[in-house]
This record gives sequence, C-alpha cells and structure tokens, in this order.
Amino acid sequence: MALLQINDLNVHYGEIVALRGVSFSVEEGQVVTLLGANGAGKSTTLRAISGLAKPAAGEILFDGHSIAGLGPEAIVRMGISHVPEGRRVFPGLTVKENIMLGGSNRRAAKSELSKEADAMFDLFPDIRKFSDSLGWTLSGGQLQMVAVARGLMAKPRLLLLDEPSLGLAPVIVQAVFRIISEIRLKTTVLLVEQNARMGLSVADHGYVLETGRIVLGGKPDELWGNEAIAAAYLGGHAKPLAANL
Repeated sequence: MALLQINDLNVHYGEIVALRGVSFSVEEGQVVTLLGANGAGKSTTLRAISGLAKPAAGEILFDGHSIAGLGPEAIVRMGISHVPEGRRVFPGLTVKENIMLGGSNRRAAKSELSKEADAMFDLFPDIRKFSDSLGWTLSGGQLQMVAVARGLMAKPRLLLLDEPSLGLAPVIVQAVFRIISEIRLKTTVLLVEQNARMGLSVADHGYVLETGRIVLGGKPDELWGNEAIAAAYLGGHAKPLAANL
C-alpha cells in the first residue's frame, strides 16, 4: 500500500479549474517530484494534500486513511509537513526559534524542542552560526534551509517541499538538494520543482503536470528520454504515458 495515494483529484478556485483528474502515488521511502511550468497545478496539489486547498472531487489517502477535506492542523498531526513556496520564515524570530515552531504540533516540552532544533544544525551546518540571528538578516538560501528544518521538526512521515530552489543561486541550489538527498533517509518526500534537472536528480519517480493534468510519468531516466517533457514546459500538448501512470 502506498503511503500517499491520490485518486482523480479536482481542485477549483472559483470558476478556475486548477486540478482535473490528478492521480498518482508515493511509496514510503521514496522521493517523488512533480514538474511543470508556472500555473500547471504543482503547488495546488501540495496545498490539497496539506489541507490548505479543499478538493472539489477526488480522494486523498494517507497511510490508507482519507484526509481529503481535513484541516491543516489535523493533517500535520497525522504526519504530513508542508514547506510552502516563499519560505515564510518569521523575520522577528531567531533562526532557532523559527525552527522550534515546526514542532509545536507535537506538544513536546520546550527543552526537548530546543535540543531537537540544535540537532537540526547537524543536518544544516551552514545555518548553525546564525542560530541566534533574526530571520530577516538571512539570505534566500539560508532562509530555505531554515524552512526545511522547521518542516522536519514535526517529525513527518511525508514532507511536502514546494519549489526549494526558487530564486537561489546555482551553488546554493546544489547545497539544498544535497540536504534533500540526506532527508530521504529519514522521511518520504513529495517535491515540487521547476528545475527539472535538480528535481529529477534526487527522485525515484517523477510526474509532469500541464494545465492541471498529469501528462507524463515515469522514472527519471524515462522522463529525460521523452520529448514530451519539453512540450510540457513550453505549454504544448504531451501525450500521457499510460503505462507509467
């Protein structure tokens, strides 16, 4: 049984159909990457899973349990953590305080959260020296690392990562994806990424979304070998690979 199973998911924003008939699965221990151009429906997919967007139709199963329509707090408690696009680090809190906020759903003692936040700096050594610095003083890459560390503090079984490379310099992107490669040893990851090369470099499986539909799916080498991936990014029409979906 898949850890996450999406069946015929539809999401609307008013009259706009953001997702139409999206189906895919994520096995425990995998990294699965969702690729596609702006407006393809990648972020909406994550928002539906984490309870930030209400599905109009379809099924979302997490560990065999339906979570479609549940609120974000209930979904976090079930073991899903969402690191949204834009990082959303609190500028007036220190780096360590921001990271500790990620464990607030667990009702752990503050002293325990403090120790766990300190341990996060082993995974994110580049931000260790900024532990007591305020959020607004950090660079984009450092903020991304804080956001991911905060997401991991919830001890999720499934981590949703939305555009972790967005706006970052290439050398910082490399560092962020090295960390994602390490994270996969501890938790399952569903990754939304426009940088196809980086997104597929850490993935076991990938799907391409185009105008709210999955048009292509397969293992990374299968996706690179199919010209339809280029069509999807250019807004053209790509034929689905039914055998891979």
